[in-house]
Amino acid sequence: MKIRFFLIIACFGVFSSCFIEQEMMLVSPNENIMLDFYLDKSGKPHYEVFYKNSTIIKKSSLGFDFENTNPFSDNFEVMNSSIKEFNETWQKPWGEQIDVVNHYNELIVELQEKSELKRKLNIVFKVYNDGVGFRYEFPEQKNFKEALIKEENTEFNLTEDYKTFWIPGDWDIYEHLYSTTKLSEIDALNYKVNDALAQTSIPENAVNTPVTLVGKEGIHLSFHEAALVDYSGMTLKVDPKNLSFKSNLVGSRNTTYKVKRKLPFHTPWRTIQITDNAPDLIASNLIVNLNEPNKLGDLSWFKPMKYTGVWWEMHLGKSSWDYGMEMVNGKWTDTGKAHGKHGATTENVKRFIDFSAKNNIGGVLVEGWNTGWERWIGFEDREGVFDFVTPYPDYNLNEVTAYAKEKGVEIIMHHETSAATKTYEKQQDKAYALMQKYGMHAVKSGYVGKILPKGEFHHGQNMVNQYNNAAIKAAKYQVAVNAHEPIKATGLRRTYPNIISREGLRGQEFNAWSGDGGNPPEHLSIVAFTRMLAGPVDFTPGIFNIKFNEYKKDNQVNTTLAHQLALYVVIYSPVQMAADLVEHYEANPKPLQFIKDVGVDWSETKVLNGEVGEFVTIARKERKSENWFLGSITDEKSREINIDFSFLDDNAIYEAKVYKDGKSAHWDKNPLDIEFDTFTVKKESKVKFNLAEGGGLAISLIKK
Repeated sequence: MKIRFFLIIACFGVFSSCFIEQEMMLVSPNENIMLDFYLDKSGKPHYEVFYKNSTIIKKSSLGFDFENTNPFSDNFEVMNSSIKEFNETWQKPWGEQIDVVNHYNELIVELQEKSELKRKLNIVFKVYNDGVGFRYEFPEQKNFKEALIKEENTEFNLTEDYKTFWIPGDWDIYEHLYSTTKLSEIDALNYKVNDALAQTSIPENAVNTPVTLVGKEGIHLSFHEAALVDYSGMTLKVDPKNLSFKSNLVGSRNTTYKVKRKLPFHTPWRTIQITDNAPDLIASNLIVNLNEPNKLGDLSWFKPMKYTGVWWEMHLGKSSWDYGMEMVNGKWTDTGKAHGKHGATTENVKRFIDFSAKNNIGGVLVEGWNTGWERWIGFEDREGVFDFVTPYPDYNLNEVTAYAKEKGVEIIMHHETSAATKTYEKQQDKAYALMQKYGMHAVKSGYVGKILPKGEFHHGQNMVNQYNNAAIKAAKYQVAVNAHEPIKATGLRRTYPNIISREGLRGQEFNAWSGDGGNPPEHLSIVAFTRMLAGPVDFTPGIFNIKFNEYKKDNQVNTTLAHQLALYVVIYSPVQMAADLVEHYEANPKPLQFIKDVGVDWSETKVLNGEVGEFVTIARKERKSENWFLGSITDEKSREINIDFSFLDDNAIYEAKVYKDGKSAHWDKNPLDIEFDTFTVKKESKVKFNLAEGGGLAISLIKK
């Protein structure tokens, strides 16, 4: 570990005073990344970051604006500093791999103002081989009891006009298509927002994180945050002229400040992943490593699983979430006027249970089972609408759960809050207790709509606490949470491993009903190197009926069938949905075989190749077997890829079951053209494959 401490003394003129510039440098364990921290002559804190002797982040300042006191800007002096090296290996209870190396060098700088108040601020830097994390710590002190933060002024000043993959810094939603522009060309305020979104708020020319950048010489950067707890989510305000990002916290219409905290406290980590190739971004564990260890202990009650469910049929218009009840004397009442399209019926759910049990699928999600869907969105007063324990008349909860248990299938609960947070908070204990009674260990939560109470946004401090507290409470009932319309993933799955997955991106459903043509073929080749860096993604892959002309002739999925299969490996989640209708799977038994076989919990992950926004190939080894599974996807361009099977075990032979694009496959013209092949491979094997436009490749590697 190389850490240098400098005192630089400079004098100006014969009679002028001298100032002391204090500089500290910290390097990564492999010495490729170096961080330089210093105070300038005004006592203003700055940092710089270097990678292999090239400047990545040039002189960038750090500080805060407050509502109730003077800003933290300058006039600081270093009172103390400490350094250490840390190296451990910890294990994920579920995830992309079992063993995680957590190796970093740390610098803690203790600052104090020279002013009369002598307020204190610590800055902690951790430098890993794959990037940098730093956070602010507000220690207990006499003259500073509560911080009302108007803005956090963390700068990231860049040295070139990077190719940038971004979505706008929306305070309410992440469900936007990624734009690919130069950093200098980012214009979030003129981003075309999809009309179908329930709410959106883009107040600044800012981007959401993770935001990924690629330099001319191959440098890859991704900016994000880790351990977001009791704080506001961070967007990055763009200065196109100066090629700079600056933290821009999500606020509230109800306060003039953005974060309220009593001292002592610390902020989330600000993170910069740094590599010279795209695959290493996905392989990085920087985000989870910056979170605290598991606080829940044994999590054996949660089993990673594939699942089917009553969901996609509603997006197609085959059925509906609501039953057709009416509000009578303040209560939802069956008036005999049910419209007959309700999807969550006892009979329909049993059909999904039977299919799941037959096809090695562990769960069934049931949306629309509970009362309230008649007034769930589009109404200002949504508090009190949803009941999270009362089923509709045509859904027999006792019968369904008993039938599922008999078949060895778990029912996945659904809680759509309609963003009415007070109603959900009041019912959470009762709702989780109901799940515990029936042996349900996973819930998909939703927060569609404008947040209630009015004036709050999905990604402000109030909602960060809402999401986190819901998951922490759920753990007491042995419930794991898969959140939709969520706050961003920041690695808290390490600390609270019942936070299993989340949406937080433009998902599969946009293909069924958006008026802008759906997700383009490049979408998930960008997502793998942006959103997925934050954590598991519940994207709901596996659509076989890609054109779905029977239901919506003007919509389709913009990939090939082989691409849909590959997503089970490429886009990681410990819960993976087989999202299509039962009848579409039953009509296609050969591709269904891959979904039956593919794992969902992994002991190793290897990112074999890829370029951001173009293509990616990932291989993962299943924990419960010696089998590997491989997925590769591409954008709208066809390409030849070389698969080097050197990741396989030594002296072992595998049967490769291959699902690949047919010779005339094309995401639009012929998406269902798929070919199947079987042959043996071993560690020394190298095979070429062709990916069609918008195509993919999926391989099961079964150890013989």
